[in-house]
Amino acid sequence: MKIISPLRVVLACSITALAGSLLLSPQPADAHCQVPCGIFDDQVKFAELNQHIDTIEKAMVQIAGLAGSHDAEEQQKFVRWVNTKEDHAQKIMDEAQEYFLAQRVKLPKDESEHEAYLAKLVSLHEVIVYAMKCKQTTDTAAVAPLRASLEKFEGQYFGKDDHAQHDDHGHADHSHGEDGHKH
Repeated sequence: MKIISPLRVVLACSITALAGSLLLSPQPADAHCQVPCGIFDDQVKFAELNQHIDTIEKAMVQIAGLAGSHDAEEQQKFVRWVNTKEDHAQKIMDEAQEYFLAQRVKLPKDESEHEAYLAKLVSLHEVIVYAMKCKQTTDTAAVAPLRASLEKFEGQYFGKDDHAQHDDHGHADHSHGEDGHKH
């Protein structure tokens, strides 16, 4: 009879548990792969972020309308709207951190880029803080600073001009990022 060491048993159980949790995890995939794949569409990201803000605002209105109901179905809708608001605010925070901070806002190459870089960091921090504040309330007034901070960052990110660069035929080309290169 072969005796298995306790360390091997622990390792085997740990690997099995890890594999099971990875395969059965209900967590969605991260915002972007963080591999230098070169596949970015910044305009789409900003559109998604604005859609998250619209969803948060709608959820706040729905929550206010359903508050105080004693009907089980209405209570269930209330819970779902709260969860939706929380999820979309978290998605904004995640995109700001994982997509823009980690991958798209480039470190300054020299002192001349430092001020613009810091301004983008401040704006992204505002986006994250205001998204968190939207998680903490159902007051739709909390949406305006979030929307304004995202708009400010978008202007900084794209250089405050027309947010889409155009090709030779006048069609919008949304695949150009902050560094001006096609991704």
